[in-house]
Amino acid sequence: MSYNFLPCERDQSYLLPPSIADWLPEEHLAWFVLEAVGQMDLSAFRGKYREDGTGSAAYQPEMMVALLLYGYCVGERSSRRIERLCETDVAFRVIAANARPDHATIARFRSRHREELEGLFVKILRLCGEAGLVKVGVVAVDGTKVKANAALAANKTHDGIEAEVKRMLTEAEAKDAEEDRLYGSARGDELPEGLRRRSDRLKRLRECQERLEREAAERAAERERKLAERAAKEAESEQKLRGRKPKASDGKEDEAAKANVTDPDSRIMKTRSGYVQGYNAQAAVTEGQVILAAEITQEANDAHQLHPVLGKVEENLAAAGVAEKPEVALADAGYWNEANASGMKPEGPELFAATTKDWKQRKAMREQPPPRGRIPRGMGLRERMERKLLTRRGRELYRKRGMTVEPVFGQVKEVRDCDRFLMRGKSGASCEWKLICGTHNLLKLWRSGLATWN
Repeated sequence: MSYNFLPCERDQSYLLPPSIADWLPEEHLAWFVLEAVGQMDLSAFRGKYREDGTGSAAYQPEMMVALLLYGYCVGERSSRRIERLCETDVAFRVIAANARPDHATIARFRSRHREELEGLFVKILRLCGEAGLVKVGVVAVDGTKVKANAALAANKTHDGIEAEVKRMLTEAEAKDAEEDRLYGSARGDELPEGLRRRSDRLKRLRECQERLEREAAERAAERERKLAERAAKEAESEQKLRGRKPKASDGKEDEAAKANVTDPDSRIMKTRSGYVQGYNAQAAVTEGQVILAAEITQEANDAHQLHPVLGKVEENLAAAGVAEKPEVALADAGYWNEANASGMKPEGPELFAATTKDWKQRKAMREQPPPRGRIPRGMGLRERMERKLLTRRGRELYRKRGMTVEPVFGQVKEVRDCDRFLMRGKSGASCEWKLICGTHNLLKLWRSGLATWN
């Protein structure tokens, strides 16, 4: 019997072609990322290196930027994973030109160049605009909760933080006394693992302590302001105002307030599946699912994010050289309030925002007929918005919201596994969110085949 198998010879002289250019097909994403980086002005990165050629040699910023962008494109964000892939994955080896930067170098580059990496979002948006992908007639705004690099269990109350600080200081004093007894003025051995980085932990604990005290003072001041305002109105009208009078603080609310000692900037966020420690990530998306703005906020709800995000849309479009401006802005009920509705600029986009939960809005659109005739007099902003959403034009436009921004969050969080930030602090989360959204646009450009350099 004779088998017809393909040969498998592991002892041949080489397994890959001698030229790196032959390792991947021409249409591979890795080549596209390298070409896209070649179209960008990275002088801001180079500005942080010495120009006299002295000191230890560094990896070229172009290579490091391409390595990070490709990693984020394929859902590989861990510096340790990227280090291993530079040895085992052909695409990463092509981008790194067979170099093997270690994880500490990759992590330091990402941390050192946060602002410059955030700026890549607009540079990628410019490439999308030049390719004709940025159609901004209709823009949908939404937010999603992204986990921080911190656990819910790391939240502590003011009293808990104070007790932790005292415990660490007591341990430090005891260790110092023990070392003085054993070694005198001579240098002793290294501190035990639990105390090696106590200065950093103490710093974070004190930051959390200060934040809780500051927020408690702000809440107390706000209550006093409301009480004074109410008293002034009652004195002017010589009548007691209706409604519940603001209560003075009894201290219980402040005692229950918590701060996270791992990432003090993160907040407890409520999601459909429970509570997470994280940030509220905002995005403004076109009908073609190109992200125009990507912002991070610590506020758990979206009520105050509409105008800041739309402002960023205009700013990013101008920076990317896109002359077109949004005509319609779509938003769910989380963004609805009369201040947002009345604050829309006459020359800006027309707002279509649900005034109730999404399932109720869809039910109303299914069951209620489109309104006819002129708008009745005396309708408030809320009633006018509800009526507008039930018109044929309103229904057609608002339906686009769910098929515009929601799939983007699904692609980012589920397909590319970007549901948790790796960098800590609001600035780190902002840098990562812009990298995640920027690479989403880069993938859109790659799949479209419309890149101008092609």
